[in-house]
Amino acid sequence: MRFSVPHPIPYQGSKRRLAVAILSHVRARHYSRLIEPFAGSAAVTLAAAEKGIFSSYVIGDVLGPLIHLWQAVIEDPSKIAEQYETLWLRERANPIEAYYEIRTEFNQDKDPAKLLYLLARCVKNAVRFNPSGEFNQSPDKRRKGTRPSTMKAELFAAHRLLKGKCRAVSTDFLPLIQQAQQDDFFYLDPPYQGTSEGRDLRYVAGVSRERMIEGLAILNDKRVPFVLSYDGYCGSRKYGEPLPDTVAHRILLDVGRSSQATLNGNHEVTLESLYVSHAIAGNRKYARRSLEDFAAQTGLFTLTT
Repeated sequence: MRFSVPHPIPYQGSKRRLAVAILSHVRARHYSRLIEPFAGSAAVTLAAAEKGIFSSYVIGDVLGPLIHLWQAVIEDPSKIAEQYETLWLRERANPIEAYYEIRTEFNQDKDPAKLLYLLARCVKNAVRFNPSGEFNQSPDKRRKGTRPSTMKAELFAAHRLLKGKCRAVSTDFLPLIQQAQQDDFFYLDPPYQGTSEGRDLRYVAGVSRERMIEGLAILNDKRVPFVLSYDGYCGSRKYGEPLPDTVAHRILLDVGRSSQATLNGNHEVTLESLYVSHAIAGNRKYARRSLEDFAAQTGLFTLTT
């Protein structure tokens, strides 16, 4: 299936492929605003804007340079496109050395254009930060990242979808939840539990299971609908514990073989949990029927128990 939705900011774990499944739950009634508190690539926001599902959008993230990057995309992407091309061309003489130089510069000045370059050029487009808050992912030695002409086209395509309709804010997710209104719809895609706590920390700020449940309880009390991607499995590895049934309905999506496992010569399947709030579905049958319809139409995933 070909995607017509722009995807300017590459991000490992992007829900671009699952956006159709996530947005299938908006059919129950009309909501005027989509709020995505863990922006990343903002894949669901872009997919919804391309379909004209909402009249306005809010994307948030605690990573300030990422939000500054989205603000530039929304308001005027020309400068970011030019800066990206300049950074990309610095690789001509010595690609790996140039990457590490730009990474060091970003950790000092937090330039959003440099973050875009690093995300496009790093291993698996996987954002990684050390405990000191420094970007520490290595360059991908097998490819050069998105070409400047392609990146410019993607940036301007996203700009056309979001201009005048989207606000990007640098904030924790809880304030956005606390300000939720009746005609809002939330899509939440926090880091997997397994990468938010313990030894395998990868992001500027993780999200504890307790804080996530606290936020979802607020949305449930307000009867503001949400869809949440939170835990899952890859082969025998489990990422987090399922949320209680009292919080939301859980559906497992079989999203296919893990790309990392394939690179290692394995054939592990990835299962992702999709939680559907009680404000959307009064029972499990609705949530499952909705996804079954879209799974059959697209072939992008299958459901499992």
